[in-house]
Amino acid sequence: MTVAAGIGYALLALGPSLALFVTVISKKPFLILTVLSSTLLWLVSLIVLSGFWRPFLPLNSAASWPFAVLIITSVAFQEGLRLLFWKVYKRLEDMLDAFADRVSKPRLYPTDKMLIALAGGLGHGAAHAVFFCLSVLTPAFGPATFFADQCPKLPFFLVSSIIALAFATIHTFSMVIAFNGYSDGNKLDQLFVPVVHLVTGMVTLINFTTGGCSIGIPILYIIAILTLLHCGKMVWGKLTENQIRL
Repeated sequence: MTVAAGIGYALLALGPSLALFVTVISKKPFLILTVLSSTLLWLVSLIVLSGFWRPFLPLNSAASWPFAVLIITSVAFQEGLRLLFWKVYKRLEDMLDAFADRVSKPRLYPTDKMLIALAGGLGHGAAHAVFFCLSVLTPAFGPATFFADQCPKLPFFLVSSIIALAFATIHTFSMVIAFNGYSDGNKLDQLFVPVVHLVTGMVTLINFTTGGCSIGIPILYIIAILTLLHCGKMVWGKLTENQIRL
């Protein structure tokens, strides 16, 4: 049963992302490249941040504020990279539109742009799940499990998978919201994504307290649902607006 449990934990963390990749992303090579580039960018951000924080680690402190500072700087840096990622994508979009004009082909449709943003978010979310969940799942395939003192009622690997799924969902659909905000100059969407990113990061600090997972995990999923609802509302509005124009 340990092998089954390990596979189950992995599928819990990455199953929805894998399903989204197979059903939507894998049909278009350009979207696959977008996923890979987004994943690479996120991993590069971790390398840079780890180099910056290495002199200060491990944080041997009972206080939570050093971890809060680490989260704030990490979120700020990654949100800056998100904006850079969008600017690179925007230049590529302009090149594709110019090429389409030269060969008398239609430009990118709004749905194409949203799929590109979705692919970028999927790469970001999947990389987060792999790094923070799958990288620690190897012992889950062994003859026993592990319980953390702060969350003694649930296996550590199950908690990691549940948290990874929440973050993968938030990161995936936050990218769609962010790209729309940057493209339309929508301040609400531009502000929504970094605020959600920062809040979710801070919520993980609750897990340091005894029984914190029973509070932190529901909050994470409330944030994930709010992100999904906001993204769905935004996408519906864009599609409706496009149909009116047609």
